Amino acid sequence: MRDDVWSPTPVLLTVDLVILTLREGILHILLVERGEDPFRGMSALPGGFLNHDGEEILDAAHRELSEETALTSSGVHLEQLGVYGDSGRDPRGRVVSVAHLAIAPGLPDPVAGTDATDAAWVPADAVLSGEEELAFDHARIAAHGIEHARTKLEFSSLATAFCGKEFTIAELQQVYEAVWGTELDTRNFYRKVQAAKGFIVPVGTDRRSTGGRPARLYRAGPKTMLFPPLIRPTQLATEEHTQGEEG
Repeated sequence: MRDDVWSPTPVLLTVDLVILTLREGILHILLVERGEDPFRGMSALPGGFLNHDGEEILDAAHRELSEETALTSSGVHLEQLGVYGDSGRDPRGRVVSVAHLAIAPGLPDPVAGTDATDAAWVPADAVLSGEEELAFDHARIAAHGIEHARTKLEFSSLATAFCGKEFTIAELQQVYEAVWGTELDTRNFYRKVQAAKGFIVPVGTDRRSTGGRPARLYRAGPKTMLFPPLIRPTQLATEEHTQGEEG
C-alpha cells in the first residue's frame, strides 16, 4: 500500500475584465497600466485576485469593475467570457483567470485604483493589431472578448447594451458598424432590424432630431435572441464564396 498522501496543487484564481464601449463612434476597450510586478508599467486588462475564499466569482468581477476603474456596475452588461489557465500564463505561479465581458454605453473616463497606476480607453483595433502590447495573455483574452461581442451582435440583442435607454435605428447601426468594423447599407439594415421581431420597440411617438428630419426613438425589446439573425457582411460574403466554389 502506498503511504504517500495526495495534496492539491496550489492554484490562484483571478478575474479579468474585457470592458467595451463606443467613444466617438469607435469601439474602445479599457486598459490599465500595471503598477506592480510582474509586467510593471505594461498595459493590461482590469482585474485581480479573489479577496477571500468565500467571495463569489461574479461578485469579484463587479468589485474589480469598481476598484480598478471607479466604474459602477449599474447599467453595465456583464457576462462570463471564459476560463484561461495555461500553466505558463503568469510568472507568479499557476494562476487561472475567469474572464468577463462588460459592455455599457457612454462610459466615463476611468480612474485607476488598487495596483493600477493609470487607466484609459484604447481603440480596440490597437489591441487586435498588436500595436498595444498587453501583459500576461491579455491580448488573447481581449481578442476573444471582442470576437465574442461581434458574434453575439449577429444572433442576440447585445447591440442594445451599447446604446442608451432610448436610441434611433441610425444610432443602433453605428453600434454594428463600430463593433464589426464595416459600413452597412442603411436601407438594408433598417429592413433587417424591423424583420427581427421583438428586437427593438418604438417609444411612443417620441422622436429625436438628428440634423435632418426627426427620427423615431426605440428601446430594447423583449427578445434576447434575434430571428432572423443579422449576419456580418464579411461572414456572409465568405459563405457565398464557399458555396460558389462547392457549386
